[in-house]
Amino acid sequence: MSHILENIKEVEAKVAAAAQRSGRKREDILLLAVSKTQPVEVIRQAVTYGLSSLGENKVQEIMDKYEPMGEGVHWHLIGHLQTNKVKYIIDKVDMIHSVESLKLAEEIEKRGAARGIVMDVLVEVNIANEESKYGVAPENTEAFIRQLARMEHLRVRGLMTVAPFVENSEDNREYFCQMRQLQVDINAKKIDNVLMDVLSMGMTGDYEVAIEEGATIVRVGTGIFGERDYSK
Repeated sequence: MSHILENIKEVEAKVAAAAQRSGRKREDILLLAVSKTQPVEVIRQAVTYGLSSLGENKVQEIMDKYEPMGEGVHWHLIGHLQTNKVKYIIDKVDMIHSVESLKLAEEIEKRGAARGIVMDVLVEVNIANEESKYGVAPENTEAFIRQLARMEHLRVRGLMTVAPFVENSEDNREYFCQMRQLQVDINAKKIDNVLMDVLSMGMTGDYEVAIEEGATIVRVGTGIFGERDYSK
């Protein structure tokens, strides 16, 4: 069981070092433990060791784990979110990382209004223009954010991307750099109701480079829990 503790210590050390290299403090970066496919008893260990922010790709997994994990845990929905599933998590997650269509944003607005909740959201950007990925094209991001800014029950907090899967993390540096520039450019427009202070990018294979380029949230699963078993 202690392998998770060892993994967390290793990841923590790398996050801290990358933060230092980027001229920031360790506490400026949220290490989001991606708990998809992991059972509650395993996730609980990570929480015990200080990782109370958990990222899930699927609504169903949040539904299954929400009650057993109890209070003191902060859930983030990081995967593609279908409009018809917003109602199940609107009162369960702290942040939705994957807003990439007006239809989805309107549903979050509607469900948020019904529950009296203002949901923090990130706009998912398809920074490498990969056909297999969701996300708004970089050049359309500002216009999309302006549409979201008019909604009262969601608050745009920043940007998220799923960078290409690469063998060498340096290959993604240009994309992380472009994401940071996009964040800076949109911030400079001072759009009402938009506080772009979050940049969610970088996963197990490339989070150190992502932090060096300005990530404020890194999404690490395998690096913490080990390889996933999808057969379960």
